[in-house]
Amino acid sequence: MRAEAIVFLSVIVSLSLAVVLLAATRAAKSGATSFDIYPVGEVEKRNGEAALRIDAKYADALDGLDQFSHVWVFYWFDKNDTPEKRRILKVHPRGNSKNPLTGIFATRAPVRPNLIALTLCKVLSVSGNRVRIDEIDALPGSPVIDLKPYIPRSDCRPDATVPAWVNR
Repeated sequence: MRAEAIVFLSVIVSLSLAVVLLAATRAAKSGATSFDIYPVGEVEKRNGEAALRIDAKYADALDGLDQFSHVWVFYWFDKNDTPEKRRILKVHPRGNSKNPLTGIFATRAPVRPNLIALTLCKVLSVSGNRVRIDEIDALPGSPVIDLKPYIPRSDCRPDATVPAWVNR
């Protein structure tokens, strides 16, 4: 009976692997790709103060961040996630109907196919797994997905141009 059970399990495992390989092949042929993004921390806001609490297992990744004045914070618009909002492709920037209807990739609107948000924050201090920042336009508890230091020579483009509505 044991040998039969082992053979049966081997057949089941082989069939399962075949199904997984078939699904992967179909996904590859269709161009479908997905990515796993894991939070590295979350936004904290209390009593008018803002901070990024980074998970303890990523605390070592903060070494050296205190030497930068500013940090790019990438976070997830998790409280804005609905299938309907992910399908919105055009908005009036800043919710102002006087601004032209514009594709979301040309705005900073929180409705988008992937709810990745980006904001530049001033670093006030780094202590342990906590980064104190001046302010952030995220809601408390928003998942932080990455941090990158602001580097003026890379991040500042004096020759950059923007539409007129940006300066209104």
